[in-house]
Amino acid sequence: MLAAETATWLSTIIIIAVLIGVISIGQRANRADWGGFFSNTIDGWVRLFCRYYHRFEYEPIPLPEQGGAIIVSNHISGLDPMLIIAACNRPVHFMIAREQYLRFGLNWLFRLAGCIPVDRSSRRNDVAFRSALRALSEGKVVALFPQGQIHHGKEPPPRLKRGVYRLSQLSGAQVYPLHVSGVKGIGYVMRGVILRAHARLESCPPVNCAVMTDQECLAVLAKGIRATHH
Repeated sequence: MLAAETATWLSTIIIIAVLIGVISIGQRANRADWGGFFSNTIDGWVRLFCRYYHRFEYEPIPLPEQGGAIIVSNHISGLDPMLIIAACNRPVHFMIAREQYLRFGLNWLFRLAGCIPVDRSSRRNDVAFRSALRALSEGKVVALFPQGQIHHGKEPPPRLKRGVYRLSQLSGAQVYPLHVSGVKGIGYVMRGVILRAHARLESCPPVNCAVMTDQECLAVLAKGIRATHH
């Protein structure tokens, strides 16, 4: 009886020690202040996962130290948001499809990350637009995939949605185009996360849409997110 109790206590102590170690590792890897201990720990885990599992290489995103900013990127898998988070030293709030936002088991994580759900099936997407505009006015970084969907590369990429231009115009925030490559499981949400890759992220100079027409702005952004510059 005593031996069984001792084994139980030892097992409990080991589990607690492992948990403390895992949390400590996440905290040390954290680079962006999300405003909470748990969210900052997850930030660290994301960075470690991208760096060591997906062998992530990236160019620093030249975000300002403070103030609103907009990130846009091509969208090839479910790994893309994690790569963008891992490449930023500021919290990034993604505009994501409402059906993804409500995905079972992940909704709590999207809420914790301050994601903005977009209902693409109705006019309620204006609510998402106003939420993104408010986040920018509060000095936050908002990210979106202006192609509107995951693109598997077998067909020409879809045209960019005009919403990013409106956001930049109304907020005055500059737009930072990114290009993601080297991901496996292209065209899928979970395969991109699970299949190990040599992921890369390239950063283009910021675009000031305030001095452009919508067509000029979208053309420059499309060039930045669709093609590498190496």
